[in-house]
Amino acid sequence: MSARGEAPAGNAPVRQEAGTGDDRTPGEDRGREDRGREERTRREAARDGDLTIPAFVRGETVTTGLIPFAGRGQEASFLAPDPMGLLDRLPLGDPARMRDLNALRVDDVVDFLAELGPRLELSRNAPLREALERSAAWSDMTPPLLAASYEQLPGLFRPEAVRAVVERTVGAGHLDGWHEVPVAGGGHAAVRALGARTVHIIAGNSPVIAALTVIRNAVTRGDAIVKTPSNDPLTALAIARTMAEMAPGHPLTRHLTVAYWKGGFEAFERRLYQPAHVEKIVAWGGLASIRHVTGYVRPGLELISLDPKLSATVIGPEGFADDERMAETARLAAVDVGALNQLGCFNARVVYAVTDPVRAARWGALLYEEILRLPERVSTEARRFDPGLRADLLAIRASADWYDVIGGRRDEGAVIVSRLPEPVEFHPSLSGRVVNVVPVDSAWDAVRGMNAYTQTVGVYPEALKRELRDVVPLYGAQRLVSLGYATRVRPELPQDAIEPLRRMVKWIVDETYDPDDVHPFGHLHPEAPPWNPR
Repeated sequence: MSARGEAPAGNAPVRQEAGTGDDRTPGEDRGREDRGREERTRREAARDGDLTIPAFVRGETVTTGLIPFAGRGQEASFLAPDPMGLLDRLPLGDPARMRDLNALRVDDVVDFLAELGPRLELSRNAPLREALERSAAWSDMTPPLLAASYEQLPGLFRPEAVRAVVERTVGAGHLDGWHEVPVAGGGHAAVRALGARTVHIIAGNSPVIAALTVIRNAVTRGDAIVKTPSNDPLTALAIARTMAEMAPGHPLTRHLTVAYWKGGFEAFERRLYQPAHVEKIVAWGGLASIRHVTGYVRPGLELISLDPKLSATVIGPEGFADDERMAETARLAAVDVGALNQLGCFNARVVYAVTDPVRAARWGALLYEEILRLPERVSTEARRFDPGLRADLLAIRASADWYDVIGGRRDEGAVIVSRLPEPVEFHPSLSGRVVNVVPVDSAWDAVRGMNAYTQTVGVYPEALKRELRDVVPLYGAQRLVSLGYATRVRPELPQDAIEPLRRMVKWIVDETYDPDDVHPFGHLHPEAPPWNPR
């Protein structure tokens, strides 16, 4: 990217370009003095050379109107187009422009994504390599975990993976045209799933989220505006630029926009989030982010919330029956706790152990050792260990009558073993491979500690999982999984107790009746005379 804002050809990486590290937020109503300060910042940025992150607007790379943003990390500032300058270009405008998307069939979408997937291999894709490199300054993931996550992306686009998403969610019959459905009481009906104009507010704790968003939008054939997060502003952009290089005129490329703006920029968002422009918002993210977005919801604008969750594990007495079983369950539980450095909603924070406190402490020591043994492509020491959690660990070490704390002195992770059958007060903030083992008398004691914030419950053995699966959801839990498999992503299955893709489409109904067969108000007046008496 040149200082004049010229876009690089093809898939060239985004070059360093400007920067003062100014972390001003562009959402404020600026007076003349503020605008002058911003202009000086831009000139200084152009001189000094900071990262420029363009916007991608329906096939076009936009590098003009740059202003500074603060990323996450001390040296993570970047320049991006002023969102106010993009405001008139982001909405689709005439909804009839989506007819080219509706003309696509599932086979067309599968073929497009199948061609895109191999182009996302790091060895072939300079923008994705740069996204990986730059993420070291923004992401809470460490470099080995980031590299492993980026290497997963091509596999998500495989034809069999995409077809599984189609058939187990919306269904090709509803996507490819009008699907006839039986109607009781006479008449005929047909249903079709049509794409919507949607803003996707994605999270940045894993690059997989950007890829899933592109796939979901392609499958549902929506017109997407992807708001990138400050801790991963490049992955979705790199995928979009790859699409433009591969097929610049394809409808899936022309109906994809990727841009960064600071969340909570009300002057901008209030104008964008209008039912005339946007029909749905898909929001990932933290509690504050979700709360903010709910303020824009109104008739005609639907929120699909994939909000923050916590997860837990329940291990029945069989898991502590002998040394061999304890070693195996500790090894499996270590994956649910430590994989991806416990950054996901699906990672276990609390392990309910149906055993006595003494055996729970022995098992906790095994769990700690197994967490440290995980390969670095799966788990490492945290990049940024929470100082508040560090203080909490230090405090409870003084409560030896109530807790055993194993490890945690080097921020490498820790196991807190409660001696009472209840989690520590700060269990929602456990991170950095820190887990709380809670001995309980029965699995039902664990169930009573769950609520609507509980996403995933890893369970051992399988017989216990079958016993719990009809009751745990009543308390709010949304997913049960075999111990050790909590972090496996299955895009074709429901998420957070909803089916996001079925929510992302608009379900349109066409009903046909003949007065000779179905009286127009016969359902209201069963004794009505024939509509057309003969």
